[in-house]
Amino acid sequence: MDSTLLFGDYSYRLLTWEELRPMFELHRSQVFDSILFDVEGALSDAEKEAKKRLAQNMGNPYRLSIALYCKEEFIGWHFGWQDTSDKFYMCNTAIFPEHRNRGVYSALLPHILSILQAEGFQLVASRHHATNNAVIVPKLKAGFTISAFEISDRHGILVHLYYYFNPLRRKAMQLRTGEIRPDDEMRTLLAL
Repeated sequence: MDSTLLFGDYSYRLLTWEELRPMFELHRSQVFDSILFDVEGALSDAEKEAKKRLAQNMGNPYRLSIALYCKEEFIGWHFGWQDTSDKFYMCNTAIFPEHRNRGVYSALLPHILSILQAEGFQLVASRHHATNNAVIVPKLKAGFTISAFEISDRHGILVHLYYYFNPLRRKAMQLRTGEIRPDDEMRTLLAL
């Protein structure tokens, strides 16, 4: 299986979700220690059937599944999927504790963005616990912007981050948040 070098002994491999899922299920509890609300457990059988039926309307969206390695040792993952015609949702990235704070996530992020840009996505979205600075800070440094806050029954307080590939859309976010004033280019796009 082909690996892509991140740096030093760290690399990643593109997998299918079916290949990554068993590793995710096996190691999830060693990476995440948060209190999750079991949404599936709260649903009635009728609600579960309706959810399954409605999922069939979703078609076959693009998925990205990545396994992380140090030499040949599996040390984490990333997975996500196409959320809309132009938006990719980065659902979950995890690095085992003994490999954190070594720059693995910061090295992986540009690779993920490059793959998604090559696929043609305009927007990359993610949600994070509001105190997850180990992920939020590298994403902000990479050009993601805070786009919303959410109180989730499943996860608690979440910060939504967006990454825009189009520079004018990035500029529009800076304008909308008050970071910059409209220039001639933005005035035209805003019909001012």
